[in-house]
Parts: sequence; structure tokens; C-alpha cells
Amino acid sequence: MSAPTLATNEAQQRPGQLGSSRAKNSREGFARALRRNLSAHAFLIGAVLCFAFFSWFPMVREFILAFQKTKGGQTTWAGWSNLTYIFNDPAFWQAWRNTLLFTGLALVFGFAVPFLVAVTLNEFRHGQGYLRMLVYLPVMLPPVASVLLFKYFYDPGYGLFNRVLQILHLPQQQWLQDTHTAMLSVVIAATWMNMGGATLIYLAALQGIPGELYEAAELDGAGLLRKIWHVTIPQTRLILSLMLLMQIIATMQVFTEPFLLTGGEGPEGSTTTVVYLIYQYAFYFNNYGSAAALGLVLLVLLAGFSAAYVRLSRSSED
Repeated sequence: MSAPTLATNEAQQRPGQLGSSRAKNSREGFARALRRNLSAHAFLIGAVLCFAFFSWFPMVREFILAFQKTKGGQTTWAGWSNLTYIFNDPAFWQAWRNTLLFTGLALVFGFAVPFLVAVTLNEFRHGQGYLRMLVYLPVMLPPVASVLLFKYFYDPGYGLFNRVLQILHLPQQQWLQDTHTAMLSVVIAATWMNMGGATLIYLAALQGIPGELYEAAELDGAGLLRKIWHVTIPQTRLILSLMLLMQIIATMQVFTEPFLLTGGEGPEGSTTTVVYLIYQYAFYFNNYGSAAALGLVLLVLLAGFSAAYVRLSRSSED
């Protein structure tokens, strides 16, 4: 009777031992995977913390601050009063007009010029590396240094641009002091500063176009303009659409160039932009609630425009 009992006990112990062995192997496998991916998880956690602290938290704080007022160190809920204040401020509408004007001019110069420069560079067969470096050089310069360089160029007395006009026997201009030329001067400086990155992106897209398409177009008798219209633009439509969206979002948030060139406001407020008005509300008038409310309006408009633009782009592709 003892032998069956021993066999039964061994049979009862084997499933338990097998389960504990599997659990042990599972824990060891998890530990090995954790050690193997520890550096990746560390980088991921660091990136998430950076985004949370520097991006997500300020956005949430801005949303809350837009409905609050701070006076004498005391914070109270203000409801819609901050939004009512900015909509009734004449500077609000002037800032939006100036921002839309800057965006429109920047699309004419800052969107078209880099593409044309990229098309020109793509035609060169030698020295492309040096030309790319030359085009990208303004981007590598500190923005403040670039803006101060253009401020010297725009000087009405000894500036480079007026010297050129004088040599050509043309009337000299008050570039930054005239309401008609102040915004255009800011756009020219901003285009020169930022066109290098866009040009290289366009150039990379152009070099990915198969040469057979251009050869077929030449056999059909297409000239340069027809090749650009029927081959280059359709083949780079996706990157052109993406760059157009990024260009609009960036130009709607312009601050550095008008702030350093014209002091922010410019002659008769002709270069006051939305972001500079936010800066004025916050640091000139200590009205942080109105500054946050205006920032929230800008955020909602840009988010709505981006969503509509992406939706229209997808529908046109379908």
C-alpha cells in the first residue's frame, strides 16, 4: 500500500513545481527585458517629463489663467471678463490685421522663394554642397545677430539698402520708420533668416523625383516652366502642403523680428503682432489673465485651421 501513496504524492507535487518554475522563468525573463530596455525607458520617461513640464503644464496653466484675475497677490475667478476685455481692445484687431498681413507677405516671399531657390540649386551638377552650405548659413547664425544685421542695413542714414538706392539714383526709404514699408522690411528679414531650412527640405524632395519624368516631359516639348508645373509641383505636393501648414503656423506666432527691428509696435502700431500684444499684456500691463486669454484664442484658431487644412488635404487626395 505504500508504493501507490508515494507515487500519488509525487504526481501531486509535480504540477506545483512546474507552475513555480514557470513563474520563476517569467520573472527572470521580465527582469532581463527590463535591464535590456532600461536605457530606452529612461530616455522615454525623460522625454515625457520634459513635454509634461515645458509643454503640457503651461498649456493647462494658460487655460486656467485665461479665466482668472490676479491682483495684489490674490487670484480670483473672472469668468469671461478677460475675453471680453481683449475683444473690446482696439489693439486686438490691429494686431490681428498686422499678423495676417505678415502671414500673407511671408507666404509670398518665405514660401515661394525657398522653393524657387531649391529648383535652381537642383539644376546645378557641381558645387551643390557649397551652395547648400551658403543657403543654410543664415539659419546657423543667432537670430538676434541676424536681426541686428538687418537693422544696420535698414538704417536711413548709413544703411546698405539706402546706399544701393543712392547708387541707382532712386529715392531713399525710411524702411522701419514708415508705416508703408515697416512690415515689408520685417518680412524680408524673416525670410532671409529662415529660408535655409525650407530650401534644403525642398531640395531633398526634388532630388527624389525620378529623372525619367523630366526626360519624358522634354520629349513632349515641355520647357522649364511646364516641367515645373506638370512634374515638379505634382511630385512634391505632399511636402509643399506640409510646409505651407508649418509656414502659416510659424508666421502667425512671429515675435522676434518685429520686437528687435521696430521695438514691437513700429510706427503707429504697424508691426504689432498678436504674440507681441500677449507680451505687452503680460509684462507691460501685468494683466496675465488677458495675456492668457489672447494666447488661448490664438491656440484655438491655429488648432481649428490645422484640423480644417488636414481634412481638406485628405479629401482632395481621395
